[in-house]
Amino acid sequence: MVKTRRSIVCCLGVVLWFMPLVWSQGLPVTAPKAVGLSQERLDRVTALMKEQVDDLRVAGAVALVARHGKVAYLQAAGKRDIAAGVPMKVDTLFRIASMSKPITSVAVLILFEEGRFQLTDPVSLYIPEFKEPKVLAPGPRQDRDPNGGVTRAKREITIKDLLTHTSGLAYHWDNRIATYYRDAGIPHGLLPEPNDLSVDIRKLAHLPLVHNPGEAWTYGLSTDTLGYLVEVVSGMPLDAFLQQRIFKPLGMKDTCFFLPQEKVARLATAYAPQPGGGLKPLYDERVAEGGFAYCADYPVKGPRRYFSGGGGLCSTISDYARFAQMLLNKGQLDGVRILSRKTVELMTTDQVGPLSPQCGFGLGVSVARTLAESGELGSVGTYGWGGFWYTTFFVDPTEQMIGICMAQLHPDGEATLNKRFKTLAYQAIVD
Repeated sequence: MVKTRRSIVCCLGVVLWFMPLVWSQGLPVTAPKAVGLSQERLDRVTALMKEQVDDLRVAGAVALVARHGKVAYLQAAGKRDIAAGVPMKVDTLFRIASMSKPITSVAVLILFEEGRFQLTDPVSLYIPEFKEPKVLAPGPRQDRDPNGGVTRAKREITIKDLLTHTSGLAYHWDNRIATYYRDAGIPHGLLPEPNDLSVDIRKLAHLPLVHNPGEAWTYGLSTDTLGYLVEVVSGMPLDAFLQQRIFKPLGMKDTCFFLPQEKVARLATAYAPQPGGGLKPLYDERVAEGGFAYCADYPVKGPRRYFSGGGGLCSTISDYARFAQMLLNKGQLDGVRILSRKTVELMTTDQVGPLSPQCGFGLGVSVARTLAESGELGSVGTYGWGGFWYTTFFVDPTEQMIGICMAQLHPDGEATLNKRFKTLAYQAIVD
């Protein structure tokens, strides 16, 4: 009897230990100590998440830290939906918004490796509407001359310009271009959109740029344009290409643009901070911020035609960890190669220099140029990005570490989870 009880306890312990392995969809799981991390110090991440939840700065969050290819920390806190009382779980689906950009950039680099184009190629070779782009003159639109103050650009946009956000394409919150984008009905991926990429990106191509290609770093619709480039060159819809060439090979079972009905219940509710404190759920409400408008229901409602490579994907923290680990492994995971080592090196090397004063930028990811520049714990060469709905990730090749934190909040208000998460992940290193 004693032996039987011990066997049951042992088996139960094994089940509990390997439960995170199921959640992480195949990434090995280990004790923090085995990869040079302190459990006690990682518990500070949990305490921070609970603090932010208790203070109603976020409804809930999930955080993951992996090192040397193994998940050492994976925890959830708070609620996926406060009103419904649904707890946040590690398999929760999140709108990852601009964390879509590194994925779409990898799709472009897959085609680049196949010799379909050179990164220095003008985009107009594949999307003719981008031939002879125009540039805005400085100043507000109403202050320009009658012809709009638009001049011919000094050169054409290249594929590399799109990957590095030096194309001159912007987002709708940029007052220099907001009126043009609004009048033309240009989407950004955070609203249900009736058209597909071929319609909207070709409309975008006829609008002026906010600066000459290569002359500045401007965050914007470059990656949505890259998504259409993938469609043109591959002959496949972007969602199908990502599924066939990235998601399925990497075992990213829950990453997609639009959720099937059976997965909708796992999507975290998005929230906005209330002026007097607390959180307001954003269900199907359209929110306007100047020339920019968004709605949280785009993954589940609408015609499901516009595949925003720059901001439209949903994912789980475990799916994204597999993608990040592939990059950390120089392009491969579990014997499946997505990119070559040299291509990942190119992608994660600063390509823009002083054009981006806060940090470097590679091909779809930010890159830490110096520790002094970031003012936070980390390593030179660490890369990553974040998303509109309060998600963030980093990959540190020096420390062989990945950190991912996901919540659903906009604007961030008084939330400090993402800013502090990275510090708490690094301070847990004890080897």
